[in-house]
Amino acid sequence: MSSQTRDQHKLLVVLALGALYFIWGSTFLAMRFAMESFPPFLMGAVRFIAAGALLYGWLRWRGVAAPSWNQWLGATIVGTLLLAIGNGGVAYAEQTVSSGVAALTIATVPLWTAIFASLWNEKPHAREWLGVLVGTAGIVILNLGDNLQGSPMGALVLLFAAASWAFGSLWGKHLSMPSGAMASASQMLAGGVVLLITGLVSGETWPVTVTTKSAVSILYLILFGSFVAYSAYLFLLKQVRPALATSYAFVNPVVAMFLGAVLADEVIGRPEVVALIIVVIGVSLVLPWKLNSE
Repeated sequence: MSSQTRDQHKLLVVLALGALYFIWGSTFLAMRFAMESFPPFLMGAVRFIAAGALLYGWLRWRGVAAPSWNQWLGATIVGTLLLAIGNGGVAYAEQTVSSGVAALTIATVPLWTAIFASLWNEKPHAREWLGVLVGTAGIVILNLGDNLQGSPMGALVLLFAAASWAFGSLWGKHLSMPSGAMASASQMLAGGVVLLITGLVSGETWPVTVTTKSAVSILYLILFGSFVAYSAYLFLLKQVRPALATSYAFVNPVVAMFLGAVLADEVIGRPEVVALIIVVIGVSLVLPWKLNSE
């Protein structure tokens, strides 16, 4: 690889990380605003089916081959773990938990990634295990705060969502999958359909009216949270180590807590602040500090 190509690759990695850090940090509040009109699972279904259909149609128009049956199977597995369970779990929990605290709990994704990596012979180093222990301590402190004490089910759902996202991110690297942006499109379509079925089976109903805030939030989630940021995430999973690809969790809680406090009057107490500091330290211990995949 020439020096110019390496520089271009590093720039793409930095841009993709920036998209995850700031766009995904804002989507926690955007989901809360969208749920002023939509129930959680149907909101996710609209978001991912719309984004996936737009991307899939554009790729097919450009002549990109449709996924094979095996690739659709892989995309459905990953779409279910990441989008239906992972993202859908966050939306469900945000009915009773603030967007900032939800983002802080999802900050455990790199810790779960370090744990699950051993299933694919990527055993965590001693520093990574230390990060897992420190991050776990932060989550224990977070549960002492009023936000999660008042919603134990929300806390469990968020932790399960984080674990599902981490597991799916790692497993997806070993499954048959379409190449490039077609992987994003197929995973969003599959995950969106699973969310649609889940919403209808659980008794959710379509809103009679949709507020302007909800409509704008849904559009933002489709174009930026899904179309741009999710594609950037899948790019990073192929280009860098899993711990770096999931390092958005290092910044997302800060962005989400700031936006929640400014735009939604969310109150962040002392336990949440202490937990944020501890979780950030724990996550930083599991991150590689070089932009490479070695």
